[in-house]
Amino acid sequence: MEIKPLLQRLQVKHEGGTAPNRWINNDIKPIEAGRRIWTFWTFHNLWVLTNTNISSYMVGSSLIALGLRWWEAVIAIVVSSVISMVFIVLNSTPGAFYHLGFPIANRYTWGMYGMQFVVLNRILLSLVWYAVQAWIGGSCVYVCLEAIWPDLERRIPNHMPASTGMTTAQFVTYLIFCIISLPLIWIRPHKLRNFFYVASATVLVFEFSLLIWALATMGSGGFGDTITGAPDVQDTNKGWSIVYGIISCIGGISAGILNQNDYARFARRPRDAILGQIISPVIYANVTPIIGILVTAATQERYGEAMWNLPGLLSAVQQTGGPRSRAAAFFAGAALVISQFGINVPGNALSGGFDFAALFPKYLNIRRGAYITALLSMVVNPWQLLATASVFLSVLSSYSVFLGPMIGLMISSYYLVNKQKINVDHLYVGNSESIYWFTAGINWRAPVAWICGVAPSMPGFISAVSPGIKVPIGATRLYYICFLSGLAISAAVFVALNYIFPPRALNAWVNGPGTAKEAMKEFRDRWDAMDAEARGQDVNAKEVEVVSEMPKEV
Repeated sequence: MEIKPLLQRLQVKHEGGTAPNRWINNDIKPIEAGRRIWTFWTFHNLWVLTNTNISSYMVGSSLIALGLRWWEAVIAIVVSSVISMVFIVLNSTPGAFYHLGFPIANRYTWGMYGMQFVVLNRILLSLVWYAVQAWIGGSCVYVCLEAIWPDLERRIPNHMPASTGMTTAQFVTYLIFCIISLPLIWIRPHKLRNFFYVASATVLVFEFSLLIWALATMGSGGFGDTITGAPDVQDTNKGWSIVYGIISCIGGISAGILNQNDYARFARRPRDAILGQIISPVIYANVTPIIGILVTAATQERYGEAMWNLPGLLSAVQQTGGPRSRAAAFFAGAALVISQFGINVPGNALSGGFDFAALFPKYLNIRRGAYITALLSMVVNPWQLLATASVFLSVLSSYSVFLGPMIGLMISSYYLVNKQKINVDHLYVGNSESIYWFTAGINWRAPVAWICGVAPSMPGFISAVSPGIKVPIGATRLYYICFLSGLAISAAVFVALNYIFPPRALNAWVNGPGTAKEAMKEFRDRWDAMDAEARGQDVNAKEVEVVSEMPKEV
């Protein structure tokens, strides 16, 4: 078979609007009115699912395991949620007002080709997080199957080496979760609202039911030393440990902060996205970890250890109880499976789909990209990332080193360099006629500023990843604040470089006639009209085709 016909068959089907090419397809163009249907409650429910999953549940207990008292962990969680909310809102406004996704928003920051660096980094994160959340989802499936067959490990004999840290049964349930996730990936992003309602209600009912059960049945022993005792790890620099906890919590959500435009662009009105993202992240980012702390403490005396792994706790419940405990564990595990669908499909699979579609818009749409994300994620070893609390938080923190500067570039580019005035048409022009072409398609100011933001935290990052490497205490503490320091440094350097070496074509547009609000309305109306016209032509073309195929006598 010749290559050219094969490539033509693989091209994304034209669904209205602009035909797919090297720079655009239906999934990465500005979202038209027909798909802008997400309301305040959609964003509220999205962040319910983002913040009420098992990873969030484990954060509070992980902080305690690293040496913080329970109230110090709560301080870290509360502060991190407020900081995260600020950057979530700031970094999602291009999507809310211009209806642009994350990859396209980076074109006016990094250049038409330069944005690929950021998108590739986000794809890597999607693969890692999809694998981690799928592994956790598999452990929830394990709970359900174990409730039905308590001898699950005997039914599925173990052939895994001890060095893997898992059994064959655990790996099988991981595969089951991956397989049953596939139909949900097929759903278009703008049609996920009903799923968000069901999933968010399920997980909220489950978590509060879990808390009530734990508190009501903890007995006369009360809370374990998770709350009442001193930390196992004694830290003389408690303030810096709390700071480390804050940045670790932000690191866990930083990937979502980075690409929040992918979801804000579906907002019916900008205020739906803004208000939904102001209220929901702060509330539920605090509720779930605090529930995790209380449940862990309330069950510690009963099971003889602090069980911060929720699926592990459910397994312990059914192993020490009778049929009723097994039934309760089954339904709890099922609720957690739904919760994991809620975080993994929109947060990781579809995020990867958006990014793959932006890299190869002629051949990949969101669906194809999302399935590729799910498939490639299987090469990650998530069970090793979740082996201990220290490893888990080290992974979370490491993301901040690289993502903080990227977020700083996006925010400073939109608000300070472009002054919220974006020429949407030029974001889809792949040559020097675009004001976002810069130098050979790359805005060299962005990578320079990004490196300046990353470099100061690298010694501490290397030491954290490889504990055998010792660095000065100052480098370690700079790493502790890597998200905020990297964000601020990259933003400041980027703005300075644009002031010292101004991109002429961009500045001419930004400082030219018309305001940002006028540009927002002009391009929104124009692209809506283009889409309506193109879809009308598609309908007419189909009608002509049907008529031409009718029998002659008709």
